[in-house]
Parts: sequence; structure tokens; C-alpha cells
Amino acid sequence: MTSPPLLAEPLTELQIRRYARHIVLAEIGGVGQARLVAARVLVVGAGGLGAPLLQYLAAAGVGTLGVIDDDKVDLSNLQRQVIHRTADVGLAKVDSARRALADINPEVTVRPHAERLAPHNAERILTDYDVVADGSDNFATRYLLNDTCYRLRKPLVSAAILRFDGQISTYMAWRGPDHPCLRCIFPAAPSEEAVPSCAQAGVLGALAGTLGALQATEVVKEILGIGRSLSGRLLMYDALAGSFDEMAIAKRPDCPTCGPSSSRKP
Repeated sequence: MTSPPLLAEPLTELQIRRYARHIVLAEIGGVGQARLVAARVLVVGAGGLGAPLLQYLAAAGVGTLGVIDDDKVDLSNLQRQVIHRTADVGLAKVDSARRALADINPEVTVRPHAERLAPHNAERILTDYDVVADGSDNFATRYLLNDTCYRLRKPLVSAAILRFDGQISTYMAWRGPDHPCLRCIFPAAPSEEAVPSCAQAGVLGALAGTLGALQATEVVKEILGIGRSLSGRLLMYDALAGSFDEMAIAKRPDCPTCGPSSSRKP
């Protein structure tokens, strides 16, 4: 794994105290923590996955957090979207998230994007970030992120949850034949009957915390260039069985995004 180039400033005394438990890790240290402070991460969705993901990234000291979501907090969100409070019902999710993140770590810059990610704004928004984390709940957004991140050469850490099951992978298909993209697994979106929404099928609230925390871990690994990336692997979690399974992902020669005949070149 290789980390993106970041211009890191020396840590202040207060930062050394705040991030002391990171700094004593040989794999992170002061240099690594300074890279986290210099990093810019975009989180797509301030919902079930985005909530714990944003909280852990802010606590970790990721210096700039972008959050894009055009929705408002609803009472039904609070069972799993732990970044929001009952008092936030009716408030824009990006504003509720910004308030919560300021409470966790006032040193973090939060950039709210109160809009829906779409083909006309995706490249403009993603360009400013080093890593993108997908916490969206629909295939249209996931495909848009996959294709845009491939074109811009941005690491994409993507997770999904439904009922008692979750999955996560990292997509960096521009890095070569061992690195597939989302469309290598799902060339076309499955039907609603095959994959219903959380509103239709339900979701265990704590499952969002499990997968969101895993996303935060993988984002930090990509920023620091440590450990083994999930690129080329799909990690699956069954909460009822209490088990993890892993599936190797092969790059599809006919992939519409990263295949040799694709017009979507990075």
C-alpha cells in the first residue's frame, strides 16, 4: 500500500497530547499523525455508515472532513445514525454532523456539502479530497463514485449494510490488474427484489457502527500507507453468525469502468 502525497506540518504540543495513543504506535508515530492532520477525506452520506465513520475520523485527527448529504434528520434515523441527536430532527444532516464533529475535535475542518452527489457536481467535489469513503444507500451513487474515483485516481473505501449483513472493500482500479473496481463485482445494479432498501428490509442499528468503524480503519490505513489494503478483497460480516468471510475479487476484462475497452480512463 502506498499513501497519497501530503504536506504535513509539525504537530503542536496540544496535538501531541490529543493523539498520544496514535503516536506511540510504531506504524503511525508523529510523522504519521501529522499526515492524518494534513489529510482531506470526503464522506458521502451522514447516515448509518457515515455517522460512526465521521466520528472516528474526527477523533483520529483527519484535518479536513467533507460530508455530502442533502437529507434532513428524521426520527427513524436515530436508531443507527449516532452522530445525530433527538434535538436535531428536522435539521440538515450536514449541519447536525458539523456540530457533533466540532464537539469531538474542534481542530478538524468540516466542509458541509448540502447537496446530492450527481454527475454534474461529482468531479468538482471529489477533486479536493485525498480519499473518498462511500456511505451511500443506492447503487446509482455507488457507481458514480466508483467511476469518478477511478477517473481521478482517488482511493474509494466503500461499505454497505442490510438487515444483519455488511460488506466492505477498497477500490483503486487504476493501480493495475490486481485492483478491481465496484463494477467488476456488480456490472449492473441488482433489482430491488434482490437487494431491497433498509427502509423495506430493516437494518440492525449496531451493524452500522461495525461497518462504519471498519471504513474509518481502512481510510486511515490508506492515508498512512500501512497494513494490507482491502483492494482486491471483499470483507463480509454476518452479525447473526458473528463471523467474517473474505472473497477475492478478480478484475473483469469486460468491466465497463476499468476494463481495457472502457472509455473511462484515469
